[in-house]
Amino acid sequence: MFSDIGALELVTLVVLAVLIFGPEKLPKMIQDVSRFIRKIREFSDSAKADIRSELGPEFKDFEFEDLNPKNFIRKQLAENQDFKELNELRSSFDLKKEMNEVADAVHGRETAPTAPTASTAPAAVNGSAPPDPLKKQDKPDTVERPPYDSDAT
Repeated sequence: MFSDIGALELVTLVVLAVLIFGPEKLPKMIQDVSRFIRKIREFSDSAKADIRSELGPEFKDFEFEDLNPKNFIRKQLAENQDFKELNELRSSFDLKKEMNEVADAVHGRETAPTAPTASTAPAAVNGSAPPDPLKKQDKPDTVERPPYDSDAT
C-alpha cells in the first residue's frame, strides 16, 4: 500500500506530524493509529473467515484476490486451451515489422528485398514493371505557373 512512498516523502510526513501534533502528543497519536490499523486488519480477517465458513467445503480453495477482474480473467485465460492456441497464433505475428513495412511503403523508402512469388509478382509491360501504387511518384514539371502580376487585380 505504501510501497511507492520515497524517503523524502516519509521525512516530510514526519516533520509535518511533529509540527501539527507536537513532540508531546506524537507518540500517543502513533499508538492510536497503529491500534486502529490493527483492529481493521482483525475485522477484515474475521470477515474473510466467516465468508469462507459460510461458503462451505466446495470453496475451500477460494481466494479473495480472484474477485479482482484482472486476476479472474488472467486465471481463466491461463487454464483454457483454446486461448493458449490463440496466444501462440498471436505471438507468431510480428506487428512491429508489418507496421514498419507499411510505413516504408507509404513514405517511399526501400525495404529489405523479398523474393516475390509467382502469384505476387507484378506482370511486366514492355519489359518493365508497373509503378508501385504505394510508392511516391515523381510529378512532371510540365505545368508552369504564370508570373504573379500585381496590376491584374
